[in-house]
Amino acid sequence: MPQEISLCEIYGLVGKELGVSSWITVDQEKIDIFAEATGDFQFIHVDTERARAETPFGGTIAHGFLTLSLLSTMSYEGAPKIREQTMGINYGFDKVRFMSPVRCGARVRGHFSLAEARFRGAGLLMITYDVTVEIEKERKPALTANWLTLVQFDPKDRPENV
Repeated sequence: MPQEISLCEIYGLVGKELGVSSWITVDQEKIDIFAEATGDFQFIHVDTERARAETPFGGTIAHGFLTLSLLSTMSYEGAPKIREQTMGINYGFDKVRFMSPVRCGARVRGHFSLAEARFRGAGLLMITYDVTVEIEKERKPALTANWLTLVQFDPKDRPENV
């Protein structure tokens, strides 16, 4: 998949995988920083000994929302940049499912497919990505999501045939 595409190419990519990000290691430091930022100090995330003794995970696991938040980083490699884009805005999610826990030390990466693209006004494009976050050496993904983003562009750059 190209690293950069134009607005006139977007409809031809609907239904196709756009790309895959690099692996990201989810270590205890990353988990602890997220716990501090969100105030979520549940022991399954931050207490290694207790998580090892009291859970089936064998140690701590990442917060589901930490894994979800990594989509932003993953998208820089997994989704191509739109050449005419002046700004991107996170619009939300239609569906998020946390399928499998991400154990401390695991590596994850994102797979991005274009589910839908539609113009909304003169200088705005809504894109829906189907995203799967894979856990290295695991059968089940960490999560699946339908992620909506808004792409702002100069209205003069809108293709005439769409």
